[in-house]
Amino acid sequence: MSHTFHIPVLGLGYSIDTPLKVARFGISSVVSIVDDELVERMRKYHSSLNQLPYTPIGVKDPDSRAKRITAYLNLLELLVNQQVEEMKKQDFIPGSDLCTYFEVLPATSTLKSRYERFIALPDGEAKQALANALKSAIKPGSIDVNIMSKVDKANYNPDGLYAGDDFTDALAAMRGFEESTLTSAVVISAGLNPRLYAYMEKCQSFFPVSGETVKKIILKVSDYRSAIIQAKMLAKKGLWVSEFRVESGLNCGGHAFATDGLLMGPILEEFKQNRAILYDDILKIYLAALAGKGLSVPEQPKQTVTYQGGIGTAEEHQFLMQYYNLDAAGWGSPFLLVPEATNVDDKTLAALITAEERDFYISNASPLGVLFNNFRHSSAEQLRLERIEKGRPGSPCKKKFLCTNTEFTEQPICTASREYQNLKINQLKAQELSDTAYQAQFNAITEKVCLCEGLCASTYLKNHMLEPKERDAVSICPGPNLAYFSGQYSLKEMIDHIYGRIDLLKHATRPNLFVNELRLYLDYLKKDMKTQVEVLNDKKQKYWTKFSNQLQQGIDYYKNMLPQLSTRTTLLVGNMEQQLAEAEQTLLGLSQTTCPV
Repeated sequence: MSHTFHIPVLGLGYSIDTPLKVARFGISSVVSIVDDELVERMRKYHSSLNQLPYTPIGVKDPDSRAKRITAYLNLLELLVNQQVEEMKKQDFIPGSDLCTYFEVLPATSTLKSRYERFIALPDGEAKQALANALKSAIKPGSIDVNIMSKVDKANYNPDGLYAGDDFTDALAAMRGFEESTLTSAVVISAGLNPRLYAYMEKCQSFFPVSGETVKKIILKVSDYRSAIIQAKMLAKKGLWVSEFRVESGLNCGGHAFATDGLLMGPILEEFKQNRAILYDDILKIYLAALAGKGLSVPEQPKQTVTYQGGIGTAEEHQFLMQYYNLDAAGWGSPFLLVPEATNVDDKTLAALITAEERDFYISNASPLGVLFNNFRHSSAEQLRLERIEKGRPGSPCKKKFLCTNTEFTEQPICTASREYQNLKINQLKAQELSDTAYQAQFNAITEKVCLCEGLCASTYLKNHMLEPKERDAVSICPGPNLAYFSGQYSLKEMIDHIYGRIDLLKHATRPNLFVNELRLYLDYLKKDMKTQVEVLNDKKQKYWTKFSNQLQQGIDYYKNMLPQLSTRTTLLVGNMEQQLAEAEQTLLGLSQTTCPV
């Protein structure tokens, strides 16, 4: 691994072609393959840009979703490999991609040390030999893909008949990845999907051939329990999890999956303490499953643990890796401010740069019924409010990737669609509720926003790909940590910030990531209590009690950790002791007034 960070998936379109921008520098990134229409349009765009032939794959072609994904991933790999080969032909001239590859490496990299030794050598045979060795050592970053396991819409043939389990969205996307030429990993997120896992057992590239697997599996998880349950389920099928990608429940971008008050410090501590046990338990199951299939591995497979969510400084990056023995860390939302790496249109970029903390919030805007990180100044949010004002709430539903609701229809529809919201509002009107109760439920219905188009619009705008009559309303889902970054940055600047060579946040007043996450959980609990106190029942009471108890356990963990923190770092601690005390008082107040524990 060249770098100690990766760029996670950023919505549907924001990182759709990030590998073409960063992989040649050894940086791994993740591409969403949820939207096959976006994938196909980006294949056409990059084929044209690179003067390569392009043959369309129509939506009515057999197995079109999988074939589109395969074709696009193959193109990404082809272009990245071409970039690397071209880079190897360059001379070591300052400012060249070749020099940049080595200059942006972390100080701990042995390859960077060799490069610095090369720079210091006088011209001659020894320098030329080292130059050749350095070029031979260049490896591109991994082109990984993301599949949200719960985004698994059923599909129907033109005659209205169900197309079959193998052609649901998640399974077709997995097939598209499996049949591609990539030797990378699929990142499975958004929980457990037994049907998807069963299908993966049919994918031969996940099994060892000549001792090695062609493709790897990364599980994105929010806690240790989820990791062990899913990993064992996969191991029983002979599928090895090569990485656990631990993500903060709330201090992240995109969809947010709030744990029951379990904070990241204790979660990472559990991984740290039980990592060897976790590995051994899964390995036994995995080897037994392989033996049952007549397969084996010559040596024990590797398994890494990484973390992502809310990291903002080089000091936090290093601390997390060293204290919790992590292998790498993910930096997502800050790269939205790096035009060289991601697809953010000029208008949205300007709004992000000037945004304040209150502009980033956790909402119920997602049609999936999962919390969603939202941005108040996005053009999609403005369009949603305008439609309500005009008496036409909801969005036209064209792509139908998030159609899951069958409350009013036989075939699933999307809760952000105009069709669903009209039906739901009419039902609401018939209930003859008080004005206050009606408005609360009306707001909940109309808060849902179309993500299928909104999360692609910025990509089309930036690359001048927007088609006639296509909406330009942009949805964007940065993590709350982005509030502390207030500039447009070059790729090199952001990498230098991650590795501590410069400080992009030196003028920002920012609590460390542990405190930030704790505050997010307190705000979540406060909001949940406020909105549901009128319908309080025993089940909800028990949930709040568990949530509060686990938050208190997290606070106690950080308080006990403070002496160790102070000997390892300075900036990370800051006013943490006082901030923890304030959080504890807030939690006590919530517990006493609304939910006695």
